[in-house]
Amino acid sequence: DMKTDLNLLLECLKYQMDCPLSQKEALITIYSICQQNSEASEYFREIGGLMFINDLAKSSAHCIVKEAALFTLGIIIESNVYCQQTLCTSALFEDLILFLIKKDSGVNLKRMSVYVILVLVSNNKNGQTYVRDTGCISLLLQLFRTTLSTCEKNLSDESTDPCYQLWSSVCSTLCACVNNPQNEDNQNICCSVFPYAKEWLESCTEPEIVRPICSFLGLTVANNSYVQKYFVSIGGLDTLAKVLLELMHDSCLSHSSMKLAVVVTKTLDACIANNSAMGVVLAKYHTVSELLKLLSNETLSTGEKISIILTIGHCTEVCEENQCELLQNNGLPLMIQVLTESQDEELIKAATFVLQNCKQMTEQLSLKLYGNSLNENNAEELNVQVRKRCLQDYWKKAKEILHRINSIEKQHDEERVQGEIFVEESSVANSEALKSHEVNPVDPKKHTERTQKDVCCPQLTSRLNNQVLAPSVTCAPEKNETVNTVDAASTRQTEQRNTPCSVTELQTDSVPQSHNINGKTACGKNQLHFLVTFFLLHLDQHPFCSEKTERVKSTSATSSSHEMGDLTCLGCTGGGLSLNSRTFTKMLQSCLHRCEHHRVILEAEDRYRGELRR
Repeated sequence: DMKTDLNLLLECLKYQMDCPLSQKEALITIYSICQQNSEASEYFREIGGLMFINDLAKSSAHCIVKEAALFTLGIIIESNVYCQQTLCTSALFEDLILFLIKKDSGVNLKRMSVYVILVLVSNNKNGQTYVRDTGCISLLLQLFRTTLSTCEKNLSDESTDPCYQLWSSVCSTLCACVNNPQNEDNQNICCSVFPYAKEWLESCTEPEIVRPICSFLGLTVANNSYVQKYFVSIGGLDTLAKVLLELMHDSCLSHSSMKLAVVVTKTLDACIANNSAMGVVLAKYHTVSELLKLLSNETLSTGEKISIILTIGHCTEVCEENQCELLQNNGLPLMIQVLTESQDEELIKAATFVLQNCKQMTEQLSLKLYGNSLNENNAEELNVQVRKRCLQDYWKKAKEILHRINSIEKQHDEERVQGEIFVEESSVANSEALKSHEVNPVDPKKHTERTQKDVCCPQLTSRLNNQVLAPSVTCAPEKNETVNTVDAASTRQTEQRNTPCSVTELQTDSVPQSHNINGKTACGKNQLHFLVTFFLLHLDQHPFCSEKTERVKSTSATSSSHEMGDLTCLGCTGGGLSLNSRTFTKMLQSCLHRCEHHRVILEAEDRYRGELRR
């Protein structure tokens, strides 16, 4: 009977205090009965056996008894939650700390003490609090750093190496301190040994080292963004990616390397699960393509496939480089194959997660393309509006110049009407004077003076008009020509003063004066032509006309690309010179390579001169 055996074994322990071997044998028998037997463990607690073994571990002078007692306590606590609650006290943690720090404590005694700490904190929030408050977790971290060094490790016989066994137990205990339930305070404390873990991974890729460290790292960073960022900041994520690359290169030859690559993959996923933006670090190592190769292995279990697919999903959630790598390595068909062939719900959910990322990537790409097209359209519309405003300004300036030209033409028409009236009055006065001359001939000198006075009147009119119109250099010669003509007429009259003048002769004599009036009219037209030419020059210097000229230049350059580059229009290149109507016309006439714009101006001026000669 189980209860009878436990009662007898407890009595043996009490009465064999002087025989450590007998006590050790009794303890071994007790834990063999209570192991994975919650009822036996509970009964042993009820009869006081649990507290007796606890006291025995502290009071015994024999190391083998201490080790066996601590191991038996761990088995009973692990088997029954009530036993765990009974022994989970700060006093027990303090006793365990003493075992760990004593110099005479052997490696096995320390390992048994760490095992008891492990079962006390496993799935126990109170135990996690005690291990932190008593400072026990700091002692565990010290053991993690110092128990096993790279120069002393001998992994060929790790099953019999007590130092490695102690270090492995410390790693497992630290995992229990931070996980299930998650304990952020303990996670923040444990991250202090990340640099040491990183060094271990960089120096050794043996499964006996990689597995415990990856388990510790994965549980310490899980759901803790602060710890995740710290791990990435010290280059831990880069180290894991490099380890994965090395293992993948060996996976084709070694099955154990393939399995170990899955362990590293789970750790990678834990590091970026809560902050997918960190997945960009993995892009430079082409981690997604390596994970796709790993996923294609047919020996993987369903759980391993789920871990790999979830890691791919977190890598491609926000990182465009990883998303492109997924598509380039045929990851999309592989996800669809998993989705259609698998019957496992968790595996289907993981594959759906990756496909959802691909959908979001496609939508974002479409939005970017649409946004770029909108920006281009907006820029084009803005350019059109700017060009319209510029054209409106150009046309406004052109209309102002046209209005000024029309005003000058209107003033010229009024002056021409006044000139015609003056001509009529002068003709009548001359007729009367000639009639008087036929009756009472006078001295030729008086006739000449009177004629000159008549001629001076148009000059006065011209002077008045000069206040409105710009003076023309063509008027002076015509004035002198008029005086000379009048002198000639006076000479003829002196020679023929005894001969009566007929009406036809009088009309003939009045022709020079009429020609003077026409000369004045021609002078006004020349002045108007000068102004029109001036405004055309001004308009040619305006940005709108410059733009037109540039287009003419561009067209001319395109059609005459075989000609010399210096054969340009003088009218286009002489805008900075001081020009008037005559010099500008002469410059255009001397130009052998006139542009279309100035050729039209010169032709219009030639037509205008031809009309004046008629």
